[in-house]
Amino acid sequence: MPVRELPTKPYHDQKSGTAGLRKKVAVFQQPHYLENYLQSIFDCVPELKGSTLVIGGDGRYHNRDAIQTAASLAAANGVARIIIGQGGLLSTPAASNLIRIRKAAGGLLLTASHNPAGPDGDFGIKFNVAGGGQASESLTSRLYEHSKTIQRYRVLEGAAIDIDRRGEQMLGDSTVEIIDCVDDYAQLMQQLFDFDRLRDWLKRGARLRFDAMHAVTGPYAQRIFVDMLGAANGSVMNAVPLEDFGGGHPDPNLIHARHLAELAFEEDAPDLIAASDGDGDRNMILGRGLFISPGDSLAMLAANLHLLPGYRDGVKGIARSMPTCRAADQVAKGLKVPLFETPTGWKFFCNLLDAGEATICGEESFGTSSAHAREKDGLWAVLAWANVMAASGKSVREIADAHWSRYGRHYFARHDYEELTASQAEAVMQAAAGEMASLAGKHFADWTVSLADDFSYRDKTDGSIASGQGLRIVCGDDARVVLRLSGTGTKGATLRVYLERYAHEAGSLHWKTSDAVAPLAAAIDRLARIAELTGRRAPDVIT
Repeated sequence: MPVRELPTKPYHDQKSGTAGLRKKVAVFQQPHYLENYLQSIFDCVPELKGSTLVIGGDGRYHNRDAIQTAASLAAANGVARIIIGQGGLLSTPAASNLIRIRKAAGGLLLTASHNPAGPDGDFGIKFNVAGGGQASESLTSRLYEHSKTIQRYRVLEGAAIDIDRRGEQMLGDSTVEIIDCVDDYAQLMQQLFDFDRLRDWLKRGARLRFDAMHAVTGPYAQRIFVDMLGAANGSVMNAVPLEDFGGGHPDPNLIHARHLAELAFEEDAPDLIAASDGDGDRNMILGRGLFISPGDSLAMLAANLHLLPGYRDGVKGIARSMPTCRAADQVAKGLKVPLFETPTGWKFFCNLLDAGEATICGEESFGTSSAHAREKDGLWAVLAWANVMAASGKSVREIADAHWSRYGRHYFARHDYEELTASQAEAVMQAAAGEMASLAGKHFADWTVSLADDFSYRDKTDGSIASGQGLRIVCGDDARVVLRLSGTGTKGATLRVYLERYAHEAGSLHWKTSDAVAPLAAAIDRLARIAELTGRRAPDVIT
């Protein structure tokens, strides 16, 4: 199989978002589109030559074809060993773990995460660096600049591999290893959690229900929860990965997983109800009659992490993205450990994790993880909750009530205005930005503004600076509103409005979230002229 160098012309839309390049499937199917982006990676990351590369995806439409293309270019560009999950499947956290334990120079993750799939759906690709974390902003910038001038790519002519057969095969001079996608990840989970206690918890009658949403976590959940821990058959729903995710939207939140919220309020609801997304990095947690918001989940796990075998040494630090509610801040104060507030994007946590500064991290977009990986990890969060329940003997409700009684409660909601035009979204941001300089000391809803700014971040480990990360209106510890534009969609622009209210008096810990944040929603609508500038009288999605 000879290596050929083929001429190409650049595309000018290959700028990565917060988690890789995401476009419609039809965009990736354009001639040379995927090849151009992959060749840019091999050109900008020369350490891949002669090294190991991990490749896997979430099983969505175009995944299998894209893996053949990626392997062909990897072999043509001198990658010595290519490790691929059987059937092309690897969850994002499992891929991160593989990169770490195999000391790979990087990994190609073929996923559009929580976005819909199918021929008319979305596709995506991101490059994870050695160590398992997402590519830095400086690297993604170099990739983008290179993609605008690329003139050729290298490919192994006639290359084809059997991604369904485990074992080794040759692709030119490169060794391709097809592995069981679950084995290494399951071994890692056994090091972190008390599987014996979890088995006993389930034997004593505890019940869980996990929805894999016909995405990549199905095989992982079936192996770990049912085969290894002994959960009842049927505990894992929608366990078979499908190219279109069964026609569903693989985003585990109260909108797209409403059936789980309804299940939680049934008379005979399971003790723990959970879901993960397309590529396995997000999670949703519910107990009987209760939804645990992502910010609360981060805080509650941080407060109880010492109960888990892999974390007996305690928490070194907690990190959260800026829009995430400040519940974890209260836990950090109680534990007397640092709290790090970073921009949105898991890459900002990786330096803190690598430096040993943080043990647990989380984002409001249903992402939680720890120092065991360099990606958010949906199944890890579910196992962590189950292990805390088993170790403490408490229900989800009892854990939440005890936490709020000690630390207070941060009511939180995110209002998404989807598929706006770019001009509409920018108009709202500009309207709000124009008010920032004069807001301090003024009344905002029922509170007084203590800080109003455009969030920027200086990474303490490498000195890099990220600016323009979102507009903040802070009213001391009592309330906060954040506005930012999303970087994960493929159609139009998404405006996200984050509303947060803190309550700590005994009679204020069980309000309805929508009622608690309603004054903030009304105030930011007036200030940023959202309805006027977008024509939307209400958000499209509330989570």
